[in-house]
Amino acid sequence: MLHTMEITTSKRDEMRDITREVQSYVKKSGVLNGLVFVYCPHTTAGIAINENADPDVKRDVLMRLDEVYPWEHPKYRHAEGNTASHLKSITAGPSQTLIIHEGAVLLGRWQGIYFCEFDGPRQRQCHLKIIEG
Repeated sequence: MLHTMEITTSKRDEMRDITREVQSYVKKSGVLNGLVFVYCPHTTAGIAINENADPDVKRDVLMRLDEVYPWEHPKYRHAEGNTASHLKSITAGPSQTLIIHEGAVLLGRWQGIYFCEFDGPRQRQCHLKIIEG
């Protein structure tokens, strides 16, 4: 089953927790055991799994990514001017594969699934492929 989530971001850099939405799609699918692939089809956004208990983690991650990949750099040549967002999306990666166990996404106690926006605000999509087995 393929599902497409519509995601609206409101900032240039943002980590949006999509755990509940992904869990909801898995529950509606009726799949008890299998896999869910969470895929971002954008070159300036990504998918990450990380702590979702302390909001400072998101702030710290975004701050450090800005330090490593500053928005402006004298050697950037990309005409659109968003090289940093491409570098950040490479770092986050376009997808995550998660286990479905007993009808729910199997995550650690503090883990959440994040849609990582690096060139917003934008209207984005995220695809979920749910496979039984």
